[in-house]
Amino acid sequence: MANNQRYAQVIVDVPTMQVNHPFDYIIPSQWANFVTPGMRVQVPFGVREVLGFVVEVSDESNIDHELKSISAVLDDEPVLTSEMLQLGKELATQLFTFQILCFQTMIPNLLKVDYTKVFVPLPTISWEHQQQFFSSQKEVSWDAANQNQQLATLMQLKSAGEVAVEYRLKDKKKIKKAYWIQPLLDYEELQEVESQLRPQATKQQDLVAVLMDLDGENISAKQLKASFNLSMQTIRSGERKGWLTVFEKEEKRDPYADLVTETVEPKTLFPEQQQAFNRILPDIHTHRHEVFLLQGVTGSGKTEVYLQLIQAARDLDKTALLLVPEIGLTPQMVNQLKGRFGNDVAVLHSQLTAGERFDEWRKLKHGEAHIAVGARSSIFAPLDNLGIIIIDEEHETTYKQNNAPRYHAREVAKWRGNYHQCPVVLGSATPSLETRARAQNGVYERLTLTKRTNHHELPDVQIVDMREEFKHKNYYQFSRKLRDAITETLARHEQVALMLNRRGYANYIQCMDCGHVFQCPNCDVSLTRHNEDKTLKCHYCGHTEALPQFCPECRGHHLQSFGTGTEKVEQEIMELFPEANVVRMDNDTTRRKGSHQKILNKVANHEADILLGTQMIAKGLDFPNITLVGIINADTSLYLPNFRASEQTFQLITQMSGRAGRGDLPGQVFVQTFNPEHYALQFAKAHDYEKFYAYEMRYRKLNHYSPYVFTIRLTVSHFDEKTGLRTAFKIRRLLQEADVQQTRILGPSQSAIARINNQYYFQVLYHYRNRHAIQPILETIKNKAQEWDRDHIHVMMDVEPMSFM
Repeated sequence: MANNQRYAQVIVDVPTMQVNHPFDYIIPSQWANFVTPGMRVQVPFGVREVLGFVVEVSDESNIDHELKSISAVLDDEPVLTSEMLQLGKELATQLFTFQILCFQTMIPNLLKVDYTKVFVPLPTISWEHQQQFFSSQKEVSWDAANQNQQLATLMQLKSAGEVAVEYRLKDKKKIKKAYWIQPLLDYEELQEVESQLRPQATKQQDLVAVLMDLDGENISAKQLKASFNLSMQTIRSGERKGWLTVFEKEEKRDPYADLVTETVEPKTLFPEQQQAFNRILPDIHTHRHEVFLLQGVTGSGKTEVYLQLIQAARDLDKTALLLVPEIGLTPQMVNQLKGRFGNDVAVLHSQLTAGERFDEWRKLKHGEAHIAVGARSSIFAPLDNLGIIIIDEEHETTYKQNNAPRYHAREVAKWRGNYHQCPVVLGSATPSLETRARAQNGVYERLTLTKRTNHHELPDVQIVDMREEFKHKNYYQFSRKLRDAITETLARHEQVALMLNRRGYANYIQCMDCGHVFQCPNCDVSLTRHNEDKTLKCHYCGHTEALPQFCPECRGHHLQSFGTGTEKVEQEIMELFPEANVVRMDNDTTRRKGSHQKILNKVANHEADILLGTQMIAKGLDFPNITLVGIINADTSLYLPNFRASEQTFQLITQMSGRAGRGDLPGQVFVQTFNPEHYALQFAKAHDYEKFYAYEMRYRKLNHYSPYVFTIRLTVSHFDEKTGLRTAFKIRRLLQEADVQQTRILGPSQSAIARINNQYYFQVLYHYRNRHAIQPILETIKNKAQEWDRDHIHVMMDVEPMSFM
């Protein structure tokens, strides 16, 4: 074996435990000095070709059998830094998942590959079969064979040794390019050309005149078309005549190219803001990693502290990362960041096109932008030399990923902060109990902002008992108090924000003749009525069917809708306040790109009198003219099967209340409920987080819930209910036999929704205190899960779950 042979250790795109480790491959000589860790490569694995990530390169291999070679290199530079490679390995261990899934999560979609299968003829193929299936083609795709009903025959030929199945990788990466023009003649030569043109050749005359004005500078074909109405046909004609040359130039897709922002100067910080800023600033200067909880009431100016901390990092030539919990918050945050830092800001969120997100990612990776802002997955932004990481509204559950790898952005932020030795700031008016407890125990440092920047008191909150409304035969979604307050607010030309955390028109439809409820055929849930497109939809599997005209059981026509969603409330608003302009903001109205921005612009420009939405409108939005906030039904989240239900209800009411009175005008809030005495509502009415925290912590301690114990949720799913339950009991027995001290096993029990997408779900909750002590048994279960997976029994492990649905 040659001494100069180099080897790559590669994590392959096969998410199973048996291959959740690097494999050695020979680096072909032509790439020996080129392949580096973090690059994507194509490698043979078994009978197929798969994607892989190079995690290490060395001059030696300890493998004694013959090694295969890398087939292709997909990148000209690493897509994952050494930091991301380390982080991926750490996440896989901590979350009991696969390294390849962690690496895939860190990169944009355009850096993920498509796999295709093809049939290729072997030398043994008969002439007839060659002509019948391939003719002059070198291969036939699997999909084409399937469509042409040739799949079965080709599989028989494969068994007979006449054809083989091969796997192909197709890289999705596409760099957007545009045509540009470079003049080839000087001014005098162009004058000579101009004098020889026929008078009728007006477009060519225009082109020559433009080339003379350019004086050798290049220009885009798009600009020639827009400014001078010169087509590519005219430009190509000039190229053939030797006046110019056309070349391709990379063009970045900028999702905010049309955004007009005014330059905003830093504001003078109030004393509390200044104290918080002064405490965090030295850690940026001295490369010290510490986690800060910035706990400030709504409207206390947390964002201005963020911006000035980011400026401090940039003054030291360091980068900065800012996370927001919802895409809906991104437009307002982008406006503020772009106004302060211009093009030094890159935006990463799921409503960008794949190309736009890829280009924003590359801006950060190539150092063309140094500040990243976005939602959860932005925590993996390719920033080096981080000076500060900020998570706004840190308590939000959206920071937890719901599918593998089930990471929490806050934990990743702490890991990256430690790696870069920079401060991490967790901001919230209502911190999660886990964060607040760590601050109380000295793990984090707590900084407080107790006053609003407008010097006004927090808005007055009134709790409305909807039981009394029913006694007075008021069956609208609006209490009489809220209805009167809306009328008065609109009369003053002020704006209203209304929140109901349930989309759609009605929760379910029931036949009044036989009692039949329209259920999802795939899940154990009722279908939600959506009036806008006249459909019934399942919000879990996506099943959709047309709005029924009669009952399928008894053929009766007396169908009644029950429950309320944002669509129904919108309809009632139009009935009660016909002169008001209302905009609705929920998952149904914000699916299209730019929809968040359009809705928020209408509110900002006073084109909307009433903003109605789900919980996405409760976070971080700042509209000075909104003086009235109404929470239509505070009970929607209060009795969910989750020990965090009271905490999340308190946070939601407090955050939503904070949208009122943020300008010079005082605000008021109405909270409608059937449970007015509930402690979460009473503490929210008093804006008293600290008393709520103390009360809730006593409840958590008594019941052995977080933050007093840690939890891992093990969920088993299978299409056969008994098989799923038996497997859940096997997991329980494994945990019992391990007999780890200071642990507790709950279950197995049926999940809150027993069946989703025709899979039955069971869960086991494992409470523990020492992570290292439980690692071996959970690794054992993880390996067992791979064996069960062959029988389509799926086991999911969720560390510190946010939901138990």
